[in-house]
Amino acid sequence: MTDLPYRPNVAAIIFNPKGKIFIALRHDLAKEGIWSFPQGGIDANENPSEAIKRELAEEIGTDQIEILEEYPEWLSYDFPPDVLLNPLKGKYKGQTQKWFAVRFTGKDEDIDLDNHVEKEFDEWKWIDITELKTIKTGYKYDIYMKISDHFKKYTDI
Repeated sequence: MTDLPYRPNVAAIIFNPKGKIFIALRHDLAKEGIWSFPQGGIDANENPSEAIKRELAEEIGTDQIEILEEYPEWLSYDFPPDVLLNPLKGKYKGQTQKWFAVRFTGKDEDIDLDNHVEKEFDEWKWIDITELKTIKTGYKYDIYMKISDHFKKYTDI
């Protein structure tokens, strides 16, 4: 399995006007209580900043965001063995991600988790960035800690 490629992906930490961050309970891992940031694949001929806007519109039902910063590097992680069994993930050994810090410019009512045919999340909330280390995020924990440390300057918006 180590000869499999990484899936190109985008992900975002969304900051509200009060400097809190958006986190959502994954639909497919709700029983395990796994929370996640919105993320998704990059389509052919799509640049990462276009992809993150599309993914947010699909996954949380709104594109009312302003990109604050793009993380300077691509960050990669491997899927754990049980995740590799998933049909999509069986094609990839993991994901390589371009991360964005974005400011949410809409109202909470603009977020619609039922917007997309393939439901990604069951519920969502705004949290202090310091709370992230206590939230169950599964195998993405290390990358979440790295990215939240880099983007924490946006909590003082």
